[in-house]
This record gives sequence, structure tokens and C-alpha cells, in this order.
Amino acid sequence: MTFAAVGATRKLVVQQWVTVDNIAAEEDGGLSFVSGEPFSEKSDPAFKASVMGFIDSVDTMILGANTYAQSKDYWPYADEQGEYGKKLNSLTKFVVSSKLDEAPWGDFPAATVTRDPVATIRELKAQSGKDIWLWGSLTLMHSLLDAGVVDEVQMRVCPASRGRGRRVFEDRQDLKVVEATPFGNGVVLLRYEIKK
Repeated sequence: MTFAAVGATRKLVVQQWVTVDNIAAEEDGGLSFVSGEPFSEKSDPAFKASVMGFIDSVDTMILGANTYAQSKDYWPYADEQGEYGKKLNSLTKFVVSSKLDEAPWGDFPAATVTRDPVATIRELKAQSGKDIWLWGSLTLMHSLLDAGVVDEVQMRVCPASRGRGRRVFEDRQDLKVVEATPFGNGVVLLRYEIKK
């Protein structure tokens, strides 16, 4: 598993859990298709290593306002998520919102609210550090793709289809395959560079 080394140019990496038919959110916004829990005793060791390798490759998380609202009451208190949860909660966070003035995260440092995600991401990329993770946030992802600031899209493809819902890509996008790794739990990791 190879992720960016510290000191290299920081990338904005989008990570989405998707169905085999490119659905990242069901019609009601749900994610019932997500499978491959990496933190139980039955976990596929290679899959767990992949998930942990990814979170170790980032130090900053970007969330849209809806993803933040869905996450803030769970993740800061999710002791069952073990080491992964501790690492996620310790990341520097930015929430993109035109309405919020503050974005608390339990007992962890609050997220910084930004009104201009493109400018924020460009500033972050100019700083030293690990990669930047855009978590979920499909509407924000599409606007950042349009702005040309997304460097990599990672899709964890679950062995399910839904037919309808919100797709990762809604229009044409040229991609370069970086990695395609199947795991014993049925999930496939697909990593793509965005061609610019």
C-alpha cells in the first residue's frame, strides 16, 4: 500500500464508499450498502491495513455542512471505532458552510468554518503536511472537481447495487488508474488521479 510521503506536495484526496453502479448516497441520503467493517475480530486484515494506511496518510479533513451535521454527534464519542476513531477525531478539520459560525467536535478541537473551500484548499496545499481528505460531501466534491483542486478520488466499492441515488461522477471525467485492490470482504479499492 503506497500513499504520499510526508514532504511531498499535498494532495486533496476524495474518498467515497460506493455501490458497483456508482451510487454514493441512496435516494434518502442513506448508506445501507456500506460493508466491510474493518474493526471487528472478523475483519479482513488487508482491508483493515488499507483503511489505517489511508488515515495515516492524511492530517486534515474537509467536510461539507451536511456531512458535518451527520458526524459531529457520533464520531467524537465513537469509542468502539478504536484507533481509527482516535486518529479521525485528532485530524485538523474544516467545515464548508455559509451558515455556521462555529463547528464543535466533542472534546476535540473544533473544526474551522470556511466560506471559500477552494481558497482554503489552495492555502492548505501550499503548506507542508500530509494529504488532505475530503470526506463524503458529494455536493462539495462536485464543486471542487469543477474548480480543479481535487487530485485523487478513492472509491471503496461495496458488492451491492442500488439503481438510483446520487452518483460520484455526474458528468464526464478523465481519470488515471493508480490502484485497484480487491479484499476478502468483497470491497474493492479503486484509486484514480484526476487528469488535469
